[in-house]
Amino acid sequence: MDTSRPIRLVTVAPGHFHAALVQKHAAPGVHRRVHVYAPLDADLVAHVARVAAFNGRAENPTAWELDVRAGADWRERFLREQPGNTVVLSGRNRPKVGLIRAAVALNLHVIADKPWVIDAADLPELDAALAEADDREVLVWDVMTERHEVANRLLRALTREPAVFGDWLGGSAMHPALTLTSTHYLNKTVDGRPLRRPWWWFDPTIAGEGLADVGTHLADLALWLVAPDEPVAPGADAEVYAADRWPLVLTREQFAEVTGLPEVPPEFAPRLAGDLLYYAGNHTAWLGVRGIHVRLTTKWEYDSPGGDTHVAVARGTDAVAEVRQQPGSPPDVFVRASEASHADLLAHLTAAVGRWQAEFPGLAVVDGGSEVKLAIPAALRTGHEEHFAAVMAEYGRAFAAPRSVPAWERVNARTKYHLTTRAVELARARRPF
Repeated sequence: MDTSRPIRLVTVAPGHFHAALVQKHAAPGVHRRVHVYAPLDADLVAHVARVAAFNGRAENPTAWELDVRAGADWRERFLREQPGNTVVLSGRNRPKVGLIRAAVALNLHVIADKPWVIDAADLPELDAALAEADDREVLVWDVMTERHEVANRLLRALTREPAVFGDWLGGSAMHPALTLTSTHYLNKTVDGRPLRRPWWWFDPTIAGEGLADVGTHLADLALWLVAPDEPVAPGADAEVYAADRWPLVLTREQFAEVTGLPEVPPEFAPRLAGDLLYYAGNHTAWLGVRGIHVRLTTKWEYDSPGGDTHVAVARGTDAVAEVRQQPGSPPDVFVRASEASHADLLAHLTAAVGRWQAEFPGLAVVDGGSEVKLAIPAALRTGHEEHFAAVMAEYGRAFAAPRSVPAWERVNARTKYHLTTRAVELARARRPF
């Protein structure tokens, strides 16, 4: 990276803990002074406390300096003063696309946490923001942490290995060729502390429904796996066939525990049934991506038995590759033969793993008789919070050479939001609540 032109972060309206995780580790080329523009509210206080904890930890402390400019005129001051070159957005989702567009109009790069939009009505504004970013040669960077999970990287490598996987099966709605399931938990710890969620996180008009939010990762992975390094146009190459949803039902006590609020805000009255709050967190969507049937499922539960989990199944003509994860354990990757013999699968997979050592050093093959496990060494294991450092390193390389970002990234950024917002529309029509 050209260190003579450091990345100078400007964090705008931080409302989600991901805004702080961008700073959990000091990234090369990022200036230590970070400006923050926000309302003077509980979200800002929580953000500053998280960054202060990174500076104060015993092991590998950071040395961030925060210049906080808080007040009712935070947006006007940000637009007027522009003290940095990279805007970090991770907060309320409804206004996010407007902030992206405003930053781009000022020739500022943007690191924006998902989701950029939560309703299809906002897609034209996203299109305009991305088109202007191209014209101005500034970056709009999506924080796709799941691409840096080693199990997902291995799944992608497997599906690109014809001798092992064969070709993608087309599948059907009942038996999709790719299934991706993500289960998240409300009551959990982040960086060793109980996570407090802001009240608005439960309001779908502000935060979006589950598939529009965490489902962004699944839609991104679907494009990344089925059509790697290729542009996938919405409609022509990718469409949503159907979608469904069902609520996560919370008691008032559970809501109070995860938000720290003594009462449910009056704005939530339409979603209350007695003492129960209905949160639109659970969805399933059936998609077509380049003729391949895909099913995405997002689930929210209350108490975590050991952390969020991710499961994936990819079906090829010669083999089935799976990511399996039990709560409290890291994800593992398994492969079993479908048309090919187990002996042939083992031989081809062993050869492939040998070629992959530069990218996955220490990866090994374990023959389980009916399936093969990829033994992932501890050195390749990184958690969700560490994936933000990988995203920042990736952004740093793009910041140094914006024209090096491939065109398919820009196309697919728009496509995944077309898929998620369309799926939410279909799910709402199918099951109002």
